[in-house]
Amino acid sequence: MADRRTRRNLNSRLKRRRRAGDPMQAYDALPPGLRHWLASACLPWSPASALRIWIKAGGSQNPVAAAARLDAAETAMLQRDARVWEFRA
Repeated sequence: MADRRTRRNLNSRLKRRRRAGDPMQAYDALPPGLRHWLASACLPWSPASALRIWIKAGGSQNPVAAAARLDAAETAMLQRDARVWEFRA
């Protein structure tokens, strides 16, 4: 019986991925403006994906514009997810 319980989570066909490094250390290394935005975000962002958007939006020169770009990306993801859960008669 114990043998079956130890294997039950290994039956998934999903691809396994390991994190590279410590996620909290990656979060702590983010710029303060980005950490502040992540603290109030609706979705659970990875530090790497949030930093990628932050850098492309010029977060070091214009943190307000970068935060607006992150808001837009999050809104788009929330709208896309809402279509999945909408009621269909």
